[in-house]
Amino acid sequence: MEPGKRYDPKKVEEKWYKFWEENNLFHSEVDTARTPFAIVIPPPNVTGVLHMGHGLNNTIQDILIRWRRMQGYNALWLPGTDHAGIATQNVVEQELAKSGKTRHKVGRERFIELVWQWKEKYGSTIIEQLRKFGASCDWVRERFTMDEGLSCAVREVFVRLFNEGLIYKGKYIINWCPRCQTALADEEVEHETEQAFLYYIEYPFKNVNGGIVVATTRPETMLGDTAVAVNPHDKRYKKHLGKTLILPLVKREIPLISDGYVDSEFGSGAVKITPAHDPVDFEMGIRHDLEQVNIFNVDATINENGIPECIGMDRYECREVVVEELKKRGNFIKQEPYTHEVGHCYRCHTVIEPYLSEQWFVKMKPLANAAIEAVKGGKTVFHPERWKKVYMNWMYNIRDWCISRQIWWGHRIPVYYCRECGSVFASVDEPRGCGSCESKEIYQDEDVLDTWFSSQLWPFSTLGWPDKTDDLLYYYPTSVLVTDPGILFFWVARMIMSGVKFMGETPFKDVYIHGIVMDAQGRKMSKSLGNGIDPLEVVEKYGADAMRFTIVNITPLGQNLLLSMDKFNVGARFANKIWNASRYILMNIKDIELREVKKEVLDTADKWIMTLYEETVKKMNVVLEEYRLNEASSLIYEFFWHEFCDWYIEISKVKLYCEDEESRSHAAAMLVQILEGCMRLLHPIMPFITEEIWQLLLVRKEIKSIMISEYPVYNKKNVYPKSKERINILKEINYNIRNIRGEMNVPPELEAEVVIKTKEDRIRLVIEESMEVISFLSGLKKITYGGDIMKPEGSAFAVGIGYEIYLPLKDLIDIKKEKTRLTKELEKVDGEICKSRNKLSNDAFINKAPSSVVEKERERLLASENAYERVSGILESLK
Repeated sequence: MEPGKRYDPKKVEEKWYKFWEENNLFHSEVDTARTPFAIVIPPPNVTGVLHMGHGLNNTIQDILIRWRRMQGYNALWLPGTDHAGIATQNVVEQELAKSGKTRHKVGRERFIELVWQWKEKYGSTIIEQLRKFGASCDWVRERFTMDEGLSCAVREVFVRLFNEGLIYKGKYIINWCPRCQTALADEEVEHETEQAFLYYIEYPFKNVNGGIVVATTRPETMLGDTAVAVNPHDKRYKKHLGKTLILPLVKREIPLISDGYVDSEFGSGAVKITPAHDPVDFEMGIRHDLEQVNIFNVDATINENGIPECIGMDRYECREVVVEELKKRGNFIKQEPYTHEVGHCYRCHTVIEPYLSEQWFVKMKPLANAAIEAVKGGKTVFHPERWKKVYMNWMYNIRDWCISRQIWWGHRIPVYYCRECGSVFASVDEPRGCGSCESKEIYQDEDVLDTWFSSQLWPFSTLGWPDKTDDLLYYYPTSVLVTDPGILFFWVARMIMSGVKFMGETPFKDVYIHGIVMDAQGRKMSKSLGNGIDPLEVVEKYGADAMRFTIVNITPLGQNLLLSMDKFNVGARFANKIWNASRYILMNIKDIELREVKKEVLDTADKWIMTLYEETVKKMNVVLEEYRLNEASSLIYEFFWHEFCDWYIEISKVKLYCEDEESRSHAAAMLVQILEGCMRLLHPIMPFITEEIWQLLLVRKEIKSIMISEYPVYNKKNVYPKSKERINILKEINYNIRNIRGEMNVPPELEAEVVIKTKEDRIRLVIEESMEVISFLSGLKKITYGGDIMKPEGSAFAVGIGYEIYLPLKDLIDIKKEKTRLTKELEKVDGEICKSRNKLSNDAFINKAPSSVVEKERERLLASENAYERVSGILESLK
């Protein structure tokens, strides 16, 4: 088959992905004779659609898995999706709302059935989209966090932790989303800087004139105040400590207390204490045995503990009413602008309410200690290394994890209550009765577990745990986890803790944390900004290989990626270059008998390209080992485009177009050998175009696909160091000749003569052995060289290291006319030099113009002076 004139990525990608799947090339089975290399995919939400973050993350994973597969590892990339509790429930509730229904109207059992139906219909969308990227996942092993096997693992872990006393139920301040009406973990709260007001309110003393002025950003929560606090070292308030205050509007008597946590510099130095609605106040309330007064319903409206004017109101409406009432009663002092951080729900973006609620928690300190030691001991290594410090800092300061959620979609908490004897127990399987009194009157906890509770088990639950399966024993621990920094605490740290706890070792040897995809202005891509790039649009317009190459090539290890649509031209141009170069080779060797390359007939150019190829192989394997994928892409790009295409293919034409069959066969064999090696080197990054070209190459293939061919290994026997110096001389000579021709406007179709003056043997050797190549590349009909050569009359010249080149112009151009043109150009450049010098000698310009403008003028002057020197030299050579 002959390659088409133009590369058609859509046609090629569909063909080869289908071929790979039909031939089961992504699948891995336990084989103790081979070394495993395993990656578990960060499971995307079933509600999700692909964004460029997925594009970067999954491209990196696929590069690593394809590279290791080609190296001979038994490579497993295990895919799957996350049930995404809150997100998925929200989507289905929105669908119900369209028909005027709520989850409460349809009931829990029916609602869960509807969510499963939605999942079956839409849940595989993102997985299908991943195929468009070329993801070589083992789709036979695809898992879902609510599969029966994974659900069993979740229950097993919960019960073990519960029985060890590491899971407990308690009434604490938690992050509450009034929209989703569920608790959220600290890591699920997104903080944003907002402009607000600081309100100053006077709380009067009981039976004494005067009072204490407090400052607060939330006047509505004063309805739940049970104290006012000051710092014990604040001299302003020492004489008032122990006095009783009257809570404005509510008329409740509350104490004035002292606590070291109060910042004397904030506001008035006195703060209101609301133990039921602020985490700091909650802790302070425990220390001082304060009453906890909850003023909110679950939807953040005011309950019966509020004042009559506010009951049933939204919290923000209540704020306005409270401020107005305080003004009427003379308790309002002032308000002033204030900037602070406000927490929002990571799913629906509603402002979080600190809420006193009974929830299930995991004691994290005992789990964190072992995970800290594991990372300290190098069991898991972070790339880049700076993330180890971030991980350690979070682990040292870890807080107990609120794991219960007040939703229906998810793993229901396996805790049961006995109505007869009050027993509370956990069970992996649904119990028939109470374990204490054998009563059948038992019921299960209504809440479900945080989505991350099941996700933390992903590396081993997907391999069959709690059973000791062959998969688990062979593939665990996995080799590397690829993720972004956004889920370092959500997921990575918890996986390490659970892996150490339940498997006795960390779940992965390496953690590669890549940067965040941002727009060209450095802003995070988001729907609200409208600056997102749809990766499927990129694939449609440029092809998957172009997308993959681009996002890896412009993303240094661990750094953020600044992306715009036009940048994908980088990958598209490279794909076209690969196609055109390969097509040229295939079209020009089709009638040539290919023979094995014999070392004894290698010339300098052959040795040079083989040397550079081997060096590229060596460097690529090193940088891939170190996760420096952008460097890997640059290495193969530079070699293929600027050495193989720009030079070696051009040099090879001398033999390829000659009459000698042996020379033609050798040239063709060398071209195929290097091209085939390049395709294998490049395959993990650009799998589709490399498969297409590899299949078209006329080489013996004992395997059906490039993706299971051997990844190139450095071979020192193919390295010829001296060849590099010789070809560099050859390049410089050709560059100088071409430069002269260009500057003197010598038409490319005219063959010229050159004279090279040199006394150095190394230069003469290159000229002698490469005379035909130099002539071909530079359009020459004759080369004369020697040590005592005089400069021919009317010659342009160039000076190299150890030689001079003269190009007689008499029969090539009208010298008189060229002198006239160059004289005019010299006059023009001279005028530009004078103009720049006048500007730069003007103090007003130097002092008043922006520094960037001044710097540009200096650069303009330097460029003009260089141009003057160059044109003067050419004119001089024509005299």
